[in-house]
Amino acid sequence: MKLKTLILLLIVVAIGALGALNWATLSVPTVVSLGVATVQAPLGLIMLGLTVLLGAFFLAYVLTLQGSVLMETRRHAKEMAAQRELADRAEASRFTELRQFLETQHRTGYDALMARLDALEARLSARAQESDNITAAYVGQLEDQLHRRGEPKAVQPVPPVRTEPELRL
Repeated sequence: MKLKTLILLLIVVAIGALGALNWATLSVPTVVSLGVATVQAPLGLIMLGLTVLLGAFFLAYVLTLQGSVLMETRRHAKEMAAQRELADRAEASRFTELRQFLETQHRTGYDALMARLDALEARLSARAQESDNITAAYVGQLEDQLHRRGEPKAVQPVPPVRTEPELRL
């Protein structure tokens, strides 16, 4: 229990205990002035009744205030849920746009890379063809020079190069 509630409860119990213990004194009739007239009534009971009435009004005020706070909280919760949903939609939209942007960038980069690879492949093929032509020209020149000098000598085949090491035990 909160400290404020405990203090309020103790005050109500103290008023109730004083009223019960002093009932005879509270119910003694006395002359009470109402401002424009005077009446014979028990002043203690009037004061106790006014205290109970004031407590009832405060209780009604607190309940009304609590109800309005709860209604306001509920309204704020609905507004927050609507704003959260709007923010989620906006974030999803941003993610979709980002995904599309990244896909476009990837496609552009991929196309540029493929174009460059195609160009490199074409250049490599042209260089290989050029190298083949140059080699064929050199071989033709060598054959021509050999034929001019005389009878070509038998060419000894070159032994194959071993790429494996020999195993010796």
